[in-house]
Amino acid sequence: MNPSLAMVLEKARLANMPKANIERAIARVADKNAAALIEETYEAYGPAGAGIIIEVATDNKNRTMPEVRNALTKNGGRMADPGSVMFQFTRKGVIFISDKGEEALMTALEAGAEDAVEEEDGIEIFTAASDLMKVRGALVEAGLNVTDAELKYVPNMTVEVDGENAEKLEKLLDAIDDLDDVTAVHTNAA
Repeated sequence: MNPSLAMVLEKARLANMPKANIERAIARVADKNAAALIEETYEAYGPAGAGIIIEVATDNKNRTMPEVRNALTKNGGRMADPGSVMFQFTRKGVIFISDKGEEALMTALEAGAEDAVEEEDGIEIFTAASDLMKVRGALVEAGLNVTDAELKYVPNMTVEVDGENAEKLEKLLDAIDDLDDVTAVHTNAA
């Protein structure tokens, strides 16, 4: 019934996570006495003006926000005002299949995909956020090998970052990603 939970369970199965671990994680979240997790989205700028969206799930906003701010300032980034980075991105469903070829591309488009791009090791498919599970299901039903399916912030335009700034940005993104409460990091850097 819950598409987000269904995607997480599918990812866990694909990663060969033991069933007992999956059930334990669900029980921990279902525990009414446990601390409630709050999902937050922070916006930031990195070197060369690269926009960064940071998604967190925390039980304590007063701990997480300073951790994120500290990681940013130590690595050449800064927090941004709400809305100042978000408009540069669109929330989309992103599906990756390991299949290639025109037939796989056409199947993806017929399943309801907005766009599909063939890459070296498969096809990246973009859908409206609300259509992610429907398109994923149609692709699986058509016999294609879905290796990943999730909601992401996809940049409307990319910012070219190279040389020393690219190294700084990579270090910054790694520092943010290493924080315990961070669930996803998106950037418009190319």
